[in-house]
Amino acid sequence: MDGRDVARYWEGNAAAWTELSRRGRDVYRDFVNTPAFFAMLPCVTGRRGLDVGCGEGHNTRLLARRGARMTAIDLAPGFIRAAREWEERETLGIDYLVGDAQRLPLATGSFDFACAFMSLMDMPDPSAALGELRRVIRPGGFLQFSICHPCTDTLGRRWVTDAEGRRTGMVIEGYFDEPPGTVQRWCFGHATEEERSVHGEFAIPRFHLTLAEWINLLIDHGFRLERLAEPRAGSEALERHPDLAWTRRVPFFLILRCRREVLGGAGETAACPSPGDGC
Repeated sequence: MDGRDVARYWEGNAAAWTELSRRGRDVYRDFVNTPAFFAMLPCVTGRRGLDVGCGEGHNTRLLARRGARMTAIDLAPGFIRAAREWEERETLGIDYLVGDAQRLPLATGSFDFACAFMSLMDMPDPSAALGELRRVIRPGGFLQFSICHPCTDTLGRRWVTDAEGRRTGMVIEGYFDEPPGTVQRWCFGHATEEERSVHGEFAIPRFHLTLAEWINLLIDHGFRLERLAEPRAGSEALERHPDLAWTRRVPFFLILRCRREVLGGAGETAACPSPGDGC
């Protein structure tokens, strides 16, 4: 599976994904991933940022509302059309582009930071994407991204249930030997039956890496790991959506923040901004 295949799958997902996520059906994003991501994010006010794999622009807009000057890119034209339509209604100054994160059509050192919300693990060559991100982030800038947790997101994952059918645990298999370029088919768990009948399932390309492979890629591309988080539902989220309780027992997601190293020499002398908490 190559980038053209991935683009085709995501273009096929774009309309339904946009509609359902805007109706609040992506509960794991809204109540688990995104709150944890922004809790860990450094201050971005006044900084120029890039959102890679932006989808219909939900999280890009959140970054812009924090005062960041945002550019966003996605390889599915349907997502970019939806994001631009929202920008026409709520002008946030976001520049949306159709393009591939593995070959960014952007100038070297043009961003103070980059974010990727649950997108890098869907790319056939995450090493190329990280190399491009390092190129466009200025020395001392940061990259923060979320992915499915490599330790639990395997094709061999299955639930263990008791005699009444209640989940009691999880079995993980295939962590080291999962084939790359598989396609998962699912829909948001909070979509209604009517919505499922209309939209069917998404087709999600996935390219599994182990935890060590992810961290070693960051090191190889000159990033210094700065912070990690394993998101879980808070008490308010559990009150509204009790089915999120398993996020308190099993790590489904991983958020990483890393800094482009300042190595010295021409073009590598910019000072690091503070890695402190967000504004």
